[in-house]
Amino acid sequence: MNEFTVTFVIVTVTIFLLTVVAERILIPILRSRKLGQKILDIGPRWHKSKEGTPIMGGIGFILASMLVMAVFFIIRGINGTATSLIPLAMTLAFAVGNGMIGFVDDYCKLVKKQNEGLTRLQKLFLQLAFSTAYVCVMSYTGCMDTTVALPFVDGVFELGWGYYPIAVIVLTGVVNGGNITDGIDGLASSVTCAIGVFYGIVAFWETDESLSMVSAILIGATLGFLIYNFHPARVFMGDTGSLFLGALAISAAFGFGNGTLGLIVCAVFVLEMLSSFLQIFYFKITKGKRLFKMAPFHHHLEQCGWSENQIVVVFTLVEIAFCVLSWFAFF
Repeated sequence: MNEFTVTFVIVTVTIFLLTVVAERILIPILRSRKLGQKILDIGPRWHKSKEGTPIMGGIGFILASMLVMAVFFIIRGINGTATSLIPLAMTLAFAVGNGMIGFVDDYCKLVKKQNEGLTRLQKLFLQLAFSTAYVCVMSYTGCMDTTVALPFVDGVFELGWGYYPIAVIVLTGVVNGGNITDGIDGLASSVTCAIGVFYGIVAFWETDESLSMVSAILIGATLGFLIYNFHPARVFMGDTGSLFLGALAISAAFGFGNGTLGLIVCAVFVLEMLSSFLQIFYFKITKGKRLFKMAPFHHHLEQCGWSENQIVVVFTLVEIAFCVLSWFAFF
């Protein structure tokens, strides 16, 4: 194996092992401090049995990932090649920033002993701020241009300054979609793992080290976490983890230089977000009628009698299908 492959394997396996160890240590701590999930009365009644399950498990795989990445950057700095990894550094910073928003939200929920946390406006403002900062820094460092890659054709469309607000909206929207997808055991982790595998394939095809490191994080972290998060889950990632993973998944595409790719690759996140938006919109314009039995869409399927494992398998297969579509669209 060449150095590129060896580095990818070592980073992926190390993050996986550290995540497994971190979660094993973290879960008893969260449980002993009664930092467990509280299920809202408006939530699915069949999820009441999950009440008390430790949340904020995302802390484990975030710390594992950042520890490995710190060592990676130190080694690259010693070798004098760290400057080429600016897009990776910015992508990781964006993901960690969103993870911090999630941490504050989870902390507020636990301290107040209610499942509300930050208000929607507070969370949205912070997410928009981080997305704007990410776009500005990426543009300033020359790591982001204003062209949009067109799928299925070898061409681009120049948007000029109009690209930046669109990028901010896409980043914020997909991050929230990742958060919404984390609604049943193993769902967000499984879907994100599929995204990570796809990014790995692209990274090897293009020999892109930054994207390969994002792939390693997504694969290693989610597989390590899934050991404890498969149904019935022993821990939830909380907003801490879901916002981190959602941010990493979409910003990786922008760091790669193709935001349109990220929008298609993260289609499950987008569709989950749209299902919640459509439910609210339809409820308002029809004065009380519902488009789905419950939103987001995975809860609608639960209401239709689907098991959690069935939903996870189908959603992951759908995600894989969108990844295949992305490949034919851009490569």
